[in-house]
Amino acid sequence: MIGLTGGIGSGKTTVAHFIEEFGFPVYYSDDRAKAIVNESEDLKIKIKELLGEGAYDANGLYDRKYVAEKVFTDKDLLHELNEIIHPAVKIDFENWLMKQTKYLVFKETALLFELKLNKQCYKSLLVTAEDNIRTKRVMDRDGKTYREVESIMEKQMPEKDKIKLADCLIYNNTNLEDLKEQTERVIFSIE
Repeated sequence: MIGLTGGIGSGKTTVAHFIEEFGFPVYYSDDRAKAIVNESEDLKIKIKELLGEGAYDANGLYDRKYVAEKVFTDKDLLHELNEIIHPAVKIDFENWLMKQTKYLVFKETALLFELKLNKQCYKSLLVTAEDNIRTKRVMDRDGKTYREVESIMEKQMPEKDKIKLADCLIYNNTNLEDLKEQTERVIFSIE
């Protein structure tokens, strides 16, 4: 199992898609977490108990904006929310993993190093890019202001710390062709 991570705007998801093109399965932790909070009645109950009925909208769907506003400035509340969601994602991942047959499988997750999930992986793969490039990508992609992107990046582990922890690096500072070539070179060099 290879842990795949990268900060916002690094190109982690693009690399994950390239990995799938090369024939290897990728578990998208963040996407599955977003789905699980809507699928699991047990989680819905626990999240509503923690954050109030407003955590879900009138259609019974997880209200990410409401939840983000509640936990944005309250680290303890965010920790409690993660203590509800992360175990459910772990079980979902283990069920997914049992169905895989390839010699390499990838777990894409934004918080690989922060949650020390890299300790469960054979290798860790970090997709990184210069901060100014990442900022511009997120502003273009999400329509966020420079200050909004900067605020998000300040909350993430610094790139220099992630680089020290990573077993494999992909630098995404140029173009998609170079990114795909680097991805191929890195994943097929893992032994």
